[in-house]
Amino acid sequence: MTTMDGLNPRKVASLLFIIGIAVVFTLQFGPGSSGFGATGGATAPGSVASVNGKEIPLRDFAAAWAQQMSFLRSQGSPVPESLARQFGMHNQVLDRLVNTELLAQAAERHGIAASDDELRKLIHQNTDFQKDGQFDFERYQQVLRDFYRKSPQDFEAELRRQLAAQKMMDVVRGNAVVSDDEVRARFEKEGNQAKVVFARFLPAMYADKVPSPTAAQLAEWKKAHEKDIKEYFEANRFVYQQPERIRARQVLVKLPPEATADQKKAALEKAQALRKEIEGGKDFAQVARDSSEDPGSKARGGDLGWVERGSWEPALADAAFALKQGEVTQPVETKFGVHLVKVDEKQAAQDKKLEDVQDEIATTLYKQDRAKQQARAEAEKALASAKAGQDLKTLFPPEKEQPALLRFETETRPEAVETDSFTAEGEAVPHLGPAPELVKAAFAVSAPQPLDSVFPLGEGFVVAQVVERQKPDAEGFDKRKEELRAQARQAKQIELTESFLKALREQGSVVTNTAAIDSVVGTG
Repeated sequence: MTTMDGLNPRKVASLLFIIGIAVVFTLQFGPGSSGFGATGGATAPGSVASVNGKEIPLRDFAAAWAQQMSFLRSQGSPVPESLARQFGMHNQVLDRLVNTELLAQAAERHGIAASDDELRKLIHQNTDFQKDGQFDFERYQQVLRDFYRKSPQDFEAELRRQLAAQKMMDVVRGNAVVSDDEVRARFEKEGNQAKVVFARFLPAMYADKVPSPTAAQLAEWKKAHEKDIKEYFEANRFVYQQPERIRARQVLVKLPPEATADQKKAALEKAQALRKEIEGGKDFAQVARDSSEDPGSKARGGDLGWVERGSWEPALADAAFALKQGEVTQPVETKFGVHLVKVDEKQAAQDKKLEDVQDEIATTLYKQDRAKQQARAEAEKALASAKAGQDLKTLFPPEKEQPALLRFETETRPEAVETDSFTAEGEAVPHLGPAPELVKAAFAVSAPQPLDSVFPLGEGFVVAQVVERQKPDAEGFDKRKEELRAQARQAKQIELTESFLKALREQGSVVTNTAAIDSVVGTG
């Protein structure tokens, strides 16, 4: 490839981003969603998708994916490609390409096209095509040849379609008209704010304080909760009905799929030598770390966790399951290689019936029920203290500088958590999640005060007090009217964009080629 003076290859990016289409086309239908319903083989082999019969070439997707990764690196976010795929970033890249094509086709149907002057202006403004601050035709041809890998005719045809797509989107967004009533309604929502302090009371916080039931209590509880016990058993049947299993470690000497007799002999001799090291007193886990060729378990000292007989080839399973705890197999050959397996722990098969475990289940449910009752009682006690004038932050100070909930750690006792300001528009409380009844109660009061009741939430209970309350006023509306109008118009433009793109998808045919996409981004 020819090197061009002053041109940084990493800065050469698709004009799709330059003209701002990328912003429009990142609209999604949920995190990581592609918005596509159909996948599979109705596309050409060299395409990642077909949009109403128009193929999106694999090379375009590969280029867009590389640009996305490059952009992340330039922003100081060196995200591995495997992680980017896990978060659905490949779907976002594909969405942009598909949405561009859908809009270009819609523009064509509506007679919307880019003019020669618009195309020329855009190309001439691109600094990648300039020399000494001026458009240079030779440089233009060289960049297209060396970086875009396209002829000027193909590049300009694609750019013209992208411009038409953008113009189609401008038409859609131009229909976003906002009335004065909508602006005021937005102000009423945004200006109506609250901030609360809450504390959670979870059964798990009190479980260790609940004594086991007496025989009489257990008998009474079993009689009153036969249905609950049976449902618990059914939901947890896998715990009570398990095949025989072992907790095992392995050292693997790998063999290629078509191993020769000499290769097999060498692998067997290596495994035998490693077994002698173990017999001589060397720790099995250390041998695995040093010599095992199984990448999945090597770093963990060969630890495979719990293994059931049916998950292994019969020869290996028979050898390992015949051992006692602490013993090591002789070398065993499978299609993967030659194995040495050590049994760390054995667990006999279980086939427990309901009558075998109903006392155990009843005890568990009894204690859970009592812990929940205690959690509610403690929440009621805290509410009474708050209503008497005590502050939740004083009653339940965090153990550390920040509450456990904000450190993403398990709460072992109630701790006061102060939220950011939030509005009545949604049903969620910051740091707490969906809590519609609490939100409703918070906005029913006009000044800081404890909320009147304990709020059941999930398995636990919440007590809260409003610490800040803000209401909209006429003066504030006059100051923010134009700002709010712009925000409302932008929100409506996004809404219209989403609706229009969704309609284009539903009325058309978008088919994706997962295999082609995987060939670029991997299979995760």
